[in-house]
Amino acid sequence: MSLFNLLFIPFALQGLAMIYDEFYFHRKRGLPKWERIGHPLDTLTVLISFVFLNLYEPNSKNLFIFVLLAAFSCFFVTKDESVHLKHCCAKETWLHAILFILHPIIFVCAGMIWYFQILELKSILSMQMHVILIFLVYQILYWNFYAKK
Repeated sequence: MSLFNLLFIPFALQGLAMIYDEFYFHRKRGLPKWERIGHPLDTLTVLISFVFLNLYEPNSKNLFIFVLLAAFSCFFVTKDESVHLKHCCAKETWLHAILFILHPIIFVCAGMIWYFQILELKSILSMQMHVILIFLVYQILYWNFYAKK
């Protein structure tokens, strides 16, 4: 198995899990106000981390900053769990656990691609940044202006 496959697998798994969570569970149950606000904020913490990777050159100072951004995001995304306990079925809660496991793995893989300048994978960082931005815009517009409240 190539390095590409090993580092790309977590991105693919997270993408599939996010799609299932968003387009099955969230659409099925709807989102209360806190999640309509909180989920885009979660996405924003991830976006900021990927923007950083796409704008800054790897060095020890920037690696430290990236680790702080990634760690903040990993802790921040857990903030909704008290709301999820009230609104989610066991299957959705299990899927969230999978997403919580993949979240730091994604950052480790992205950090490795960036820091070690793995050129054949560098496009993943840009692609992820753009996909995350599109997802953030979707979350804000769909859940706050389109979806039934």
